[in-house]
Amino acid sequence: MGLERKKRVAVGLSGGVDSSTAAALLAAEGYEVAGFMLRVQEAAGAGAEAAADARAVCARLGVPFYALDETERFEREVVRYFAEEYARGRTPNPCAVCNARLKFGAMLERALAIGADYVATGHYARVERGAEGRFLLRKGKDAARDQSYFLAFLSQEQLSRALFPLGGLTKTEVRELARRLGLPTAGKGESREVCFVPGKDYRRFLRERGLVPRRPGEVVDAAGRRLGRHEGVAFFTVGQRRGLGVAAGSPRYVAALDAENNRVVIGGAEELLCRGFCVERCNWIALADPSEPFEATVKIRYKHPGAPARVIPRGRGEAEVIPSEPLRAVTPGQAAVFYKGDLVLGGGWIRNAWR
Repeated sequence: MGLERKKRVAVGLSGGVDSSTAAALLAAEGYEVAGFMLRVQEAAGAGAEAAADARAVCARLGVPFYALDETERFEREVVRYFAEEYARGRTPNPCAVCNARLKFGAMLERALAIGADYVATGHYARVERGAEGRFLLRKGKDAARDQSYFLAFLSQEQLSRALFPLGGLTKTEVRELARRLGLPTAGKGESREVCFVPGKDYRRFLRERGLVPRRPGEVVDAAGRRLGRHEGVAFFTVGQRRGLGVAAGSPRYVAALDAENNRVVIGGAEELLCRGFCVERCNWIALADPSEPFEATVKIRYKHPGAPARVIPRGRGEAEVIPSEPLRAVTPGQAAVFYKGDLVLGGGWIRNAWR
């Protein structure tokens, strides 16, 4: 009887310590590793440095390196989505979309084409097969680094091909492992900004790229009284306090964006509170298309600590979410992810909220 072929895994490399350590751990476990780096914009400056670091890691591990040009698909499926959501008065979540469409979309397709069995990344999350055969997604051990929120829109097929070697580790442990393994990225810092938006200034990015046209309109209060002017709803987000161009005796925030009537609605802190909201295009992971209401912890943005809520499925991939206590700044366009303990039940895209 011949020897069983080693499992082959394509590891998505970013040039950082997390993905580098993920590759090293899988190689040490006996996987046949290939380093994949997605090029999603012109490789200059930091991009060229990241590519060089990823190559150096592969050389250190003695594994092949593949540079994959996905600039056109990234522009079409992530950057265009990013701009269109802002133009619609919504706040996009490009990382969640990129994971589903690029890292476990385009990269998975490329990986399967070379005979790989899995795609791995340096995300802090865990995947496992449940008793009923569904693939389950859980939070990473390091609560401060957990990235399951950004992975909540992966399909069962994508999860079946996903490996997250860092899911059971803390960031401190990962750094120590990288040093012990002699990885060239061990001491490298990290960036938490949107990778394609320089300096975290999305407004400047949209203007300079000409992705959203200037569209002046009115700034109003909840009663519709005009308080000022704006340059376009695309340049605001719910909960924003600075840059409103309105003088007031007490703090004022963006309470809503009315893209249809081209108005920015502002109000006090109490007007940011909502009693419920609707989600659409739900992706159920631990649940198989639920039809009955259930209790869950819901996160309405990545840094949100989570809040208890009742989720009421409405069919057609939609649901109503009723939190136990009003939530602040529920933002259309963001992801709402539902948890039971560390288990991801699923997620949906916030459509609207009500006070």
